[in-house]
Amino acid sequence: MEQLEGKGALVTGGASGIGLGIARVLVDAGMRVMIADLRTDHLQRALALFDSLGQGQRVLGRKLDVTDREAFAQTADEAFESLGGVQVLVSNAGVGIAGPLATATFDDWDFGLEVNLGGTVNALCTFLPRMIQQRRGAHIVITSSLSAITPSPRNAAIYATAKAALLAMGEAMRDELADHGIGVSVLLPGPFKTNIREAGRNRPARYRGHSGYEAEEERLATREDAADWSDPLEAGRRVLEAIRANQLYVITHGEYRGWAESKFEAILAAYPVPKDPERARAMGRKRPVKPT
Repeated sequence: MEQLEGKGALVTGGASGIGLGIARVLVDAGMRVMIADLRTDHLQRALALFDSLGQGQRVLGRKLDVTDREAFAQTADEAFESLGGVQVLVSNAGVGIAGPLATATFDDWDFGLEVNLGGTVNALCTFLPRMIQQRRGAHIVITSSLSAITPSPRNAAIYATAKAALLAMGEAMRDELADHGIGVSVLLPGPFKTNIREAGRNRPARYRGHSGYEAEEERLATREDAADWSDPLEAGRRVLEAIRANQLYVITHGEYRGWAESKFEAILAAYPVPKDPERARAMGRKRPVKPT
């Protein structure tokens, strides 16, 4: 999708952080964008920002809990009608859930997986059939994390589980959706200046009753952004390039390449010597994942 001007996009988690960075770059590229977000305060600030930039007429804001499928359907109705179609879907909403695995409860697992993984499932089930029916070409961006391919930090098992699943999802759906003229990109960001620390504040009441992460979420909420963390606009620019080039992997921080190399080397070393060398050579010539 090299030509984006005048086309419609929906960005979940689009009112702050990486989502807002992506939305801003898409608007700069001439798109009409709906930003959907759980937080009304973030939506108000984001819309005010676009107004101050003289772009308010091309941006719509909608409150959305990505775990609410009925609300997702209503958002889709509004997006397709107001934007004249949705050619770019960015499933970005997520929560930075963290805590010791030993204290994690069903509430913590359900919260982390239903937002970080289930939110994208809901986006696909709601938007994809309509995007296919448009027959105009389209692109889907899924925000995963570098934790999907590099060794994850301590206390991030729930988060890493969801993000690794999103990476596998994007890889698996890429060839299938290409048959419908729909490209797929998976964003694998490193540290950015975002509001992902506010997981506790964004946790719905239904996931609060028996959480084992209350103390950790209170601690995380006070964490300051590091000075060397990246500007979300950088993520937006990389996503725009990936949409135009139909690039599968969108990696933002080259500093972590060594971590990935050590992991992939360990995986390759774990493969046994093939029993059938000729079949192994034939399989090696087949490339199931095509980055572009």
